[in-house]
Amino acid sequence: MSTWQCISGCGACCNLTPSDRPDLADYLTPVELQQYLSMVGHDGWCINFDHIQRQCKIYDQRPRFCRVATDTFYDMFGVEPKDLDEFAISCCKETIESIYGDRSLELLRFNQTIKELG
Repeated sequence: MSTWQCISGCGACCNLTPSDRPDLADYLTPVELQQYLSMVGHDGWCINFDHIQRQCKIYDQRPRFCRVATDTFYDMFGVEPKDLDEFAISCCKETIESIYGDRSLELLRFNQTIKELG
């Protein structure tokens, strides 16, 4: 079984374009949905994403829905803790491919990181 790990300098999940996530209201509370939508910039990217450094400017204070944690993923998606790594890896691969492409450096780095963590 592989272990999920975020890779620095990616930020694919920071593309918040609502049309790419039509089921937001299914897993966010009304307050979280309002907060999510308020974070979407004119280009679809989170207003807190630093495009130059490719990192979150509010990482330590980021909302719950931006965190990969067992309780968050259970509450939002019904993912059991034992399934979190597999689910998060799948989500990341799909998101990275959709944002940067299936031959992107970000996807290569992510796959290598997951492989190293085994």
